Amino acid sequence: MWIYLVAFIILISTGIFTYNGILKRKFLVKEASAGIDVQLKRRHDLIPRLVDLTKGYMRYEQGVLKDIVELRNKAQGTQSMNEKASLETGISQSLKTIIALVENYPDLKAGNNFIELHKALVDTEDQLQMARRYYNGAVRDYNIAIESFPGVVIASIFIFKPADFFEIEYATIASVPKVDLEKNSA
Repeated sequence: MWIYLVAFIILISTGIFTYNGILKRKFLVKEASAGIDVQLKRRHDLIPRLVDLTKGYMRYEQGVLKDIVELRNKAQGTQSMNEKASLETGISQSLKTIIALVENYPDLKAGNNFIELHKALVDTEDQLQMARRYYNGAVRDYNIAIESFPGVVIASIFIFKPADFFEIEYATIASVPKVDLEKNSA
């Protein structure tokens, strides 16, 4: 009789310990998600400044400016990590395009406002990348916890679902110029 009681206590203790571990990891994922949202908001707040600063110069590239604003507005309204990542990839591509187009406008490129804004964008991209790595690490730990034994049993009982990773195809704003050594050698 005592052996059954001890086995039952061990089983219940393991279940409670496992449940609490999964719950802790789930909250870490939520915390990390909030960190990404902070950096995305920071990035989204810089976009109107960039558009305002460049639209006077880029009369022929208004489509690019319009696209980035539309992507920003859509991204601010979504909750799904997969959809958010897809929209943010589009924003990264548009930002890279705008920065590349600025090369055609030396007055704009040399202006203090643009230089400061560019530095803020680069810093924001770095912070977003760090937040994404932290989030993806938290998601990895959480998903492992709910898919390995005994977590898989507890996760199926309490309906813990796997979390999605946040993956953006980064188009770096501070891109390094390409050097063609064959052209320069002569």
